[in-house]
Amino acid sequence: MSVKDSKAELSTITYDRDKIEQNVSSIYEAIVVMGKRAEQINAEIRSELHNKLDEFAVHNSTLEEVFENKEQIEISKHYEKLPKPTSIAIQEWLDDEIYYRKTEEKN
Repeated sequence: MSVKDSKAELSTITYDRDKIEQNVSSIYEAIVVMGKRAEQINAEIRSELHNKLDEFAVHNSTLEEVFENKEQIEISKHYEKLPKPTSIAIQEWLDDEIYYRKTEEKN
């Protein structure tokens, strides 16, 4: 699922704790998994945004030659309106779209 297609919440809501921890042994384990997924999503969004903005970059310009680019502003506004990475990760968790595994401890 793409970040742009996510049905994650745009604002803060209260989630049902029982739904969040139904597939793991504790709420803390679920939070760790969702946190790591949120970091991945954030990195994906940041990389995509930087790649799109680099298309408009003028690398040989002086400060006087730099001007506001309407397309850059529109792209930035679009990304600002997307759900936050944590909201996307929570929604993916609730929809069972996150694959995770426990690493085995070596004794």
